[in-house]
Amino acid sequence: YFEYTAPIRKLIYTTNAVEGFHRQVRKVTKTKGAFTNDMALLKLVYLAIQRIEKKWNAPLQNWGLVVQQLAIKFEGRLELDLATNKTKS
Repeated sequence: YFEYTAPIRKLIYTTNAVEGFHRQVRKVTKTKGAFTNDMALLKLVYLAIQRIEKKWNAPLQNWGLVVQQLAIKFEGRLELDLATNKTKS
């Protein structure tokens, strides 16, 4: 953990986004008593994720710097589009 730079450590340490995502998915699933099958649960979670993703509009702080540092640290594992500082899909 301490081998990483401060911006990367901050990104690793920040779990609010993960906890918020889990809370929103749990909010959808906890009101259901039971599911008819596994596919019913998967469909519900999929639709919840689609709705949650629409709310994601804030970029990560210092993302350009962080992604460049990660690309250097993990050379060959992260493809980076240098024109936009975004990972390639």
